[in-house]
Amino acid sequence: MTSFRGESNELFPDPVNARAEIFVSDYPTAITPADPARLDTRPPLFVFRIATGGPAGEEGTRRVLRALRRPLDDRGPLVPYALVPAAEEPVMLTEQAGQLLENGTPRHMTPDRYPHFDVVRSLVTYIRDRPQQSVGGYAEELRRHACDRQQAERRGLLGRLPRAASTDVSPDGGDVKGWLLKVFWLSFTCHLPRWVWSRRISRKVMRRWLGGMREAGGRRDLYQVMAHVAATQAPRLRTASDERRQEQALQTLEKLLLRALLEDLATPRTGRYLPKRRRRTARPVLLVEVPPPGADGSRRAERFLRVLHELRDTAPRPGPLVVAVGRPDDTLMAELGARESSLSHAATALGSQDGTPVAFTFDEASLTGPGLPIARVEPHRRFRTSWRTTTTLLAGTAVLALMAGGVAVDRVRDGGDCVGGTASVAAQARSRPVPLNAEGWYTGALKAIADQNRRAEAYAAKGRDVRTVVAFVSSPPRSEDDMRFDGTIPELRGIAMWQQQLNQDAGSDENTVPLRVDVRNTGEAYRDAVAEARKLVAEVRDEKNAEDHQKIVGVLAYAQSRAETRAALQVLGQEGIPTVGTTATANEMLAGNATRSYWPFTPDNEREARIEANFASSANIVARRDDSDSCSPARRAIVIRSSADLYSRSLAGRFVSAFPGTTRVFDFNQDGDFGPQPPDGAPTLASASVLAEQLCKALAEEPQSVVYWSARAKDFTAFISAMDNRGTCVDRPVTVLGGNELTNVAQTGAYAEQNWLRLYYSAHRLPDGYASLSAETRQFLSRYDAFVRTYGAGADPWRQDGHSAVSYDALHVLSDAVNQARSRDERIERRSVLITLAGGITPFNGATGYIAYAPDVNAPPVDKTLVILRQLGTHPQAVLVCGAFDMGESSRKQGPPCVS
Repeated sequence: MTSFRGESNELFPDPVNARAEIFVSDYPTAITPADPARLDTRPPLFVFRIATGGPAGEEGTRRVLRALRRPLDDRGPLVPYALVPAAEEPVMLTEQAGQLLENGTPRHMTPDRYPHFDVVRSLVTYIRDRPQQSVGGYAEELRRHACDRQQAERRGLLGRLPRAASTDVSPDGGDVKGWLLKVFWLSFTCHLPRWVWSRRISRKVMRRWLGGMREAGGRRDLYQVMAHVAATQAPRLRTASDERRQEQALQTLEKLLLRALLEDLATPRTGRYLPKRRRRTARPVLLVEVPPPGADGSRRAERFLRVLHELRDTAPRPGPLVVAVGRPDDTLMAELGARESSLSHAATALGSQDGTPVAFTFDEASLTGPGLPIARVEPHRRFRTSWRTTTTLLAGTAVLALMAGGVAVDRVRDGGDCVGGTASVAAQARSRPVPLNAEGWYTGALKAIADQNRRAEAYAAKGRDVRTVVAFVSSPPRSEDDMRFDGTIPELRGIAMWQQQLNQDAGSDENTVPLRVDVRNTGEAYRDAVAEARKLVAEVRDEKNAEDHQKIVGVLAYAQSRAETRAALQVLGQEGIPTVGTTATANEMLAGNATRSYWPFTPDNEREARIEANFASSANIVARRDDSDSCSPARRAIVIRSSADLYSRSLAGRFVSAFPGTTRVFDFNQDGDFGPQPPDGAPTLASASVLAEQLCKALAEEPQSVVYWSARAKDFTAFISAMDNRGTCVDRPVTVLGGNELTNVAQTGAYAEQNWLRLYYSAHRLPDGYASLSAETRQFLSRYDAFVRTYGAGADPWRQDGHSAVSYDALHVLSDAVNQARSRDERIERRSVLITLAGGITPFNGATGYIAYAPDVNAPPVDKTLVILRQLGTHPQAVLVCGAFDMGESSRKQGPPCVS
């Protein structure tokens, strides 16, 4: 086989008709995009297979790796990257990759350390190399080893202090006085720092990620968890004759190590002026050589890819770009679910979010033929000074500023104007609450949809293409309380409003496909969601005899993230039924079969929790102890969650991880349903009165606390009543920050008498009265008012609620997908709608903002609008707006706390 030498051997292969030029062009920009906001995405795993075997195959693998590495290095790394060869040492590829990233810091760019990776690496290595160790007292042994390793590598302050066994730095003296001095000397210079460091790193690792993993087994201490892992895996590690059992043990250890590395690669934030926040100027890159099965290093490479694939759903974004090159076997490719594609599709996937691993095979002709050069990466910012120099300059400037404006600094530190003012939810409240008409409003929304269904059927009678979409909703509200705690009525109104607009447009536009909407009840709290999804699957499999206008082309669902709705999405995904979400926000909804056909609409919990944590810790929202008219950022968060509820558990966990201050968690559920014991050991409470008592005690200990509410609205209302009835800590304002779950009930005026409550919550649409309200949102409000006059049957409390706008825009997305699918498929089959959604529909301005789905990724619209509202009586006020609420707007332009 002919091989190219010199520079030609570093050119990327150029297979015939593979469009390699597209990949070559997009590869550098995916690593260092012009817009740093694009670094928030996490590309899928890329696998480049080499079809040729033997030495020729090895040379082909090296050629592709060199071509991918060349643009990342110019006599030193330009971006953080690691090229991991196929050697067998060290045993774990993650260990070598992390060390290469840590030691290959680009000049003046990335001085960050790897705290999670470093400590887990030291513990994993210790366990792996000592499988014969006894289990008794092993947790303390691991703790000592982690401290010794930290000191041996001279990391941080601990590395500069004496070690536990050191006596040469302690004071001399043989009498009692000398002995006491010696004891105190070592206590303060050695034992105490080690104790503080070990507790701090354990708390950080457990709370950020390890506590939520199955391997933790409910334990709350890092060293106890690792001792448990050691006890479980040591018998496997000791069986040298059974490679399969050893491999299982190593895979468990590598899973922990790789999860720690991914945590560190996601943690650093793009800095502005802080010199140690520079990592996000470029995406870290891992280039992995994969030898053929049985060759040296094949097992460790395959193990790394399996573990990486297993962690994709739980690891934080963005993480590294991982490209594996070599000869993985077909079994591994099947486990990864990698799909063979073209290089042009691989280029598209570089800018996508997650997705199925992408595979491409280079044949012998392409590996021996000419190639294309890949341009050098160009980091977004070049730092001409080291971080130490920048630190010195900034520190000096800060000292001078403090000396010059000490009084002003004290004022800012102690407090300032409260965000959204000092008024409580009782301000501007109606003298009488809006009379609620559960049955009339629900019936009115269904009547509007029925009217439009008849209109669509009239189009079908005239020969027009008409199709049906299914809307899965919860049970009809039976009382005012049901209506307050459930957003079904606003959701149905939004669906009816867009259906009305769509069918009206179809009168003049022959290319518009009118839609029927089949509303299906899934029971209280979506308890029958799975059964209804299976019923729908059975129907679509047997719809050959159905009339065209009755054929189902998509589903609109769900408004809540629950275990039942998540399972229902798996059923719909298995059948490939196109599904557009409404207000379900848990990241966990998008997993497994759901990734085949489900497109969420609202920002996921990870983004929402990050923005809310940044807002709570940086905005003046908590009333000062000595002056309730002045506020400060929250130093502590008291988190109320319901661990058995998917939405609540997901949102609370991500908020705790993102909040920079201390947190205390209460697990609250009036039904006493707490599911499995949560790993953080939070107290479980079924009584609202007991919760109010515990919360008052916590607020007395730390008044500068925000109450973060992620449990359901029904539990929140019970808690508010208990706080009001007890009256033990309502003599001063209490600040509550909650999710979109509170929107519906808050705007009915249910809390309008609580003078002590300052309530902030998230929403997905700008309220009326906001200065920069888009023309489309104003148009939506006008249509909403007209709809309520026709079908509302009385006054309405939800004009500012976002549920109706979300379902309005979500049906808009699904109808656009149907219209665009018709242009390529006259039969308008579900598969065509699915392909259209996967490719990304044409962006549009909607009631909730600018709607643009990224192609080839099942994720919410790019930079989807998220608003934090301050409730005043029945009128909310926007205090933070993040995302593309209009064309041309972006979180990057809005700055912190929208981005961090």
